[in-house]
Amino acid sequence: MTQPYTGGCACGAIRYATRHAPIFQNHCQCRDCQRRSGTGHGSYLTFPARAEMSITGEARLWEVAGDSGSMKLHAFCPVCGTPVYLRFAAMPDLIAVPAGSLDEPGRFAPQVLTYGVRGAAWDAIDPSLQAFERMPTG
Repeated sequence: MTQPYTGGCACGAIRYATRHAPIFQNHCQCRDCQRRSGTGHGSYLTFPARAEMSITGEARLWEVAGDSGSMKLHAFCPVCGTPVYLRFAAMPDLIAVPAGSLDEPGRFAPQVLTYGVRGAAWDAIDPSLQAFERMPTG
């Protein structure tokens, strides 16, 4: 069994935990991730079973269309503003958490870079990662 993945916001008002292993780990340079992070990219772990991730505390939600045109539901802590999870309208069973919100951020192991077409020259990502101009399909 996988050691649980746990994390939450900076002030502790929202916590999450899952025993599932992530199915996808990526750095994303889409404009939405750049704006949300305030830097050149976001870093995420995506888990397969939202229904099996426990979340305590009440997040504020907002919806935005990503570069793909698909709607994404962002959740953040209303107390400290920390992004805590992300859901996808086109794939409602999935849930992603920002790598920096993990209790053990060293467990993040990026597999790919997505939306490299949007990357700024100053945001250098590990060149050994497979890079996609957009989100890979299939």
